Amino acid sequence: MSHTSPPPPRLQSEFKELALVAGGAIPGALLRWQLEGAATAWVGGLKGLIEGDFSANMLGCLLLGLLLGRPRPRARLMLWAGIGLCGSLTTFSSWMLELVRALDRGDASGSLQVLFTSLLAGLALMALGQWLGRQLDRQSMS
Repeated sequence: MSHTSPPPPRLQSEFKELALVAGGAIPGALLRWQLEGAATAWVGGLKGLIEGDFSANMLGCLLLGLLLGRPRPRARLMLWAGIGLCGSLTTFSSWMLELVRALDRGDASGSLQVLFTSLLAGLALMALGQWLGRQLDRQSMS
């Protein structure tokens, strides 16, 4: 009868961290999928996908800012919410796809609009999220 030894502690720790990231990625991906579906149904077609991607990316920026606004976010929370949930909710590749599609349609101004709107709104929502996180922390300390 063979006896298998338990994995080394470092490997066990990595499995736990991977489980946290995966546990956050699943609801993040599902939320993104639902946002894109709702936007496509509401706006229609490719325009709806662009609106859904934008909404998902902006929500992810706000949530990540909120998380980072806390004085010392816990490592487990950062793995689950920051990397897993927000990482799955927001995607750089979809943003780049929107830009390329606008350029392929010959819509350089639309491409620039997507670029600058996403950058400026994303930065503003990250800052707002950080500010809200700090305010929530101050209220919990009172």
